Amino acid sequence: MLRRILSIVLILPISIGLIMLAVANRHPVALVLDPFAGVLSVDLPLFVVVLASLIIGVALGGVTVWLRQGRYRRAARSAGRDARRANAQVDNLRAAMSERAPRGPMAPGGGMGPIAPVALPGRRDAA
Repeated sequence: MLRRILSIVLILPISIGLIMLAVANRHPVALVLDPFAGVLSVDLPLFVVVLASLIIGVALGGVTVWLRQGRYRRAARSAGRDARRANAQVDNLRAAMSERAPRGPMAPGGGMGPIAPVALPGRRDAA
């Protein structure tokens, strides 16, 4: 519901502005397609020229952004494949570990027993 309200709040003023632009700029202008001879020209209302320029600019900008972000989409696809591969490997390793796990009773107390501290080479404070 909020998304619908936001779209109405955004689209309504833009639509009103475009309608006002179209009504205020109905007089024809010559759109010359050949700058040297002036033979190829079309008479169009000014609002058509302005709106067509806006639409073409937005479309070209969108295509440019889409093309420039191709490397990021490619990296995201690669990362997704790597993540799926890693998840499959984790599942396989878990299945292998559950098959290799001891089936008998555990150590008394439910654990592995006391673990003695290990002295690491180069460390003096190992107890």
